[in-house]
Amino acid sequence: MTEPRWLDEREMAAWQSFLRAGSRIGRHLERQLKAESGLSHQQYEILVRLADAPDGELRMTELAAHLVTSKSGLTYQIGQLERRGLVRRRTCESDVRGVHARLTADGRRALRAAAPGHVAAVREALIDVLDRGELDQLAESLGRVARRLEEGEAPTGTDGGTRR
Repeated sequence: MTEPRWLDEREMAAWQSFLRAGSRIGRHLERQLKAESGLSHQQYEILVRLADAPDGELRMTELAAHLVTSKSGLTYQIGQLERRGLVRRRTCESDVRGVHARLTADGRRALRAAAPGHVAAVREALIDVLDRGELDQLAESLGRVARRLEEGEAPTGTDGGTRR
């Protein structure tokens, strides 16, 4: 077994800042959405993805991939949204195993009502804290990380661990 490539001081500082900021931003957005719309952040993202989809509808497997969540987690959230009348499920006509989630008119209204407060919270937590150059660098850097992980290029195992 090879020795892990431990993070140096600079790398650890970057990693710790990423973790702290990500956690705090997530909690900030979760609190804002719950307080103002009764939606969780994940439910809000589901509504956004469906609103952006053709006819407001996506296969559940495709929706799960967009959200980077498990199928069971998505099923639970869709169930919550369905109980509120914001989303409707239907079986796929071409594949009996497939299920689609569709945004309802009430779901579209709920999203429109929640969006202004959510955008304000995103601005407060992140966007307005950084200047244009920092935003460009953040988008480019995190985009590269996301693409690497989406493409399955990220190394696995013990060669990239931290002492955390």
